[in-house]
Amino acid sequence: MQHAKRKHTLRNIILIVLLALIVGGVAYGMERYRSVKSTVNSSFKASGVTKQRDVSKQIKEKKPVSILLLGTDTGALSRTYKGRTDSMMVVTLNPIKNKTTVTSIPRDTAVTIPGFEGRAPSKINAAYAWGSSKTTIKTVQEMLNIPIDFYALINMGGMKKVINEVDGVDVVPTLSFKYEGYTFKKGVKTHMDGAKALAYSRMRYDDPNNDYGRQTRQRSVLMALVKKSGSISTLLNQSFLNSLSSQVQTDLSFDNLTGLAKNYRSAGKTVKETHLQGHGKELNDQDMEVMHKQELQRVTNYIRSGLGISHEATGSAAVFTSTSDSSESSTSKESESTLVTGNGY
Repeated sequence: MQHAKRKHTLRNIILIVLLALIVGGVAYGMERYRSVKSTVNSSFKASGVTKQRDVSKQIKEKKPVSILLLGTDTGALSRTYKGRTDSMMVVTLNPIKNKTTVTSIPRDTAVTIPGFEGRAPSKINAAYAWGSSKTTIKTVQEMLNIPIDFYALINMGGMKKVINEVDGVDVVPTLSFKYEGYTFKKGVKTHMDGAKALAYSRMRYDDPNNDYGRQTRQRSVLMALVKKSGSISTLLNQSFLNSLSSQVQTDLSFDNLTGLAKNYRSAGKTVKETHLQGHGKELNDQDMEVMHKQELQRVTNYIRSGLGISHEATGSAAVFTSTSDSSESSTSKESESTLVTGNGY
């Protein structure tokens, strides 16, 4: 085990909760939802942010919504030190266009964090450590000029437990490597229990694409878990639901989740993924990812399109260069991938 290196892991379990509920919404039934209401509500915690939109109305009228997914890098949700967010994704669910988008934001993205301007530029993963979910949401909204309707926070140990609850997942590694005592071979379908999946998701420094490669591996494990946990038998397992809820903190209420389950299943027919692509630069004696304004605008357009709202100029919180690099812009566009399934998630 590489003790000297910080451990990085997939923390986006709330997406599994959402996707699983959306998949099983009809068959699961309202009676079953009522029976687990207390379980779901135990994860609720308001962010303290004034919403830019009437989010309950958005769901009631079956309009697109956005969810900011966050993963903390230390301990459980009851820890005394809350840590930085190691994973960050903006998800849009659009039942009108039958489409979901997932946009990864690098943890080292250079930004000015609202309320902490004197420390700028800072890494975006400090926003949660300094000001919890409220400051994190504000930072993302100001960086990309997009509305964040909901957030979800995941603790560090959750993935291992949840993967074990579904008896492991099958993943095809994108590259060959050894990490934490495990061996992975590129292109060879591999069954992974929770510990092995975490090791596959964590490795960063030996990946030729660095954190971007890690994000790709995280998403592959996530989608494998979504596929496995989307079965009705899994959804009806109270132990599985308890395991999920104990790892999650979110401002999605039980009514919000049931609304998504009832009306947003079609959004899973097409899932598109991308990431914000920057370039490394030392700022404030730290290695950060600096974004070109053109790339920020691309991602702003991408997310706003996913929400079905008009294009606007990108935000101002990010540190960016004044000139664009066509090669980086091309790389980021080519990184977009599409997952299409016939029966939703």
